This record gives sequence, structure tokens and C-alpha cells, in this order.
Amino acid sequence: MITITVVLDDTGLLKSCDVRGHAGAGKQGHDIVCAAVSVLVRTAQTVLSGRKDITARSEAPGRGIFSLETQAHSQAGQDFLAAAGSFLVEGLQSVAGEYPGNCVMTIKQWRN
Repeated sequence: MITITVVLDDTGLLKSCDVRGHAGAGKQGHDIVCAAVSVLVRTAQTVLSGRKDITARSEAPGRGIFSLETQAHSQAGQDFLAAAGSFLVEGLQSVAGEYPGNCVMTIKQWRN
């Protein structure tokens, strides 16, 4: 089972995304659920880390573990993070909704 925890700030901006586990929907290296989640979070990390007005820290210390923390430093960064975060959350919700036996997602609100 993949467990995804997304934290949004009080304006809906992505603060963090934590992914743990394996879907078990297919053989290692051939699991469509793991592949979908991996592509979404890795692409988000790559796109966000390429921005000078966004800090995106990530780590993947082992198979089945990925975490991403973000912070925007300008209005343009906030706007970009809002769009990228929305895309990521919608994509992950779609995977979790389509494969509820293999992937579960929780969204939490972060408060200052």
C-alpha cells in the first residue's frame, strides 16, 4: 500500500508531500500504481526545484520513500507553486481514487 500525505498551507499552497510504501499492484518494476505516483512526485520536484523563487527540498533515502517540502519566495513563486501543487494533488488523488486498494492519500492543513 502506498500512503501519501500532502500538507497544504492555509491558502492551499503545497507545503509538503510524503510518499511511503509500495502499491503491490504488480511485480517490482512493472507496477502501474507505483509508476504513476513516482512520475507525478518526481516531475513536481524537478519542475519546482528549477525555479529560483521556490525552494523545493526532496529526499528519497530508499525504495518506496519520497518526501518533498516547498516554500515560495515571491508572488510569482506562489502563483507557480499554486498551479504545480494543484496539478500534483489532482494527479495523486486520481491515482488513489482509481486504485483505492493500493494507494491512500490524506490532505492536511498546515497552520502558522
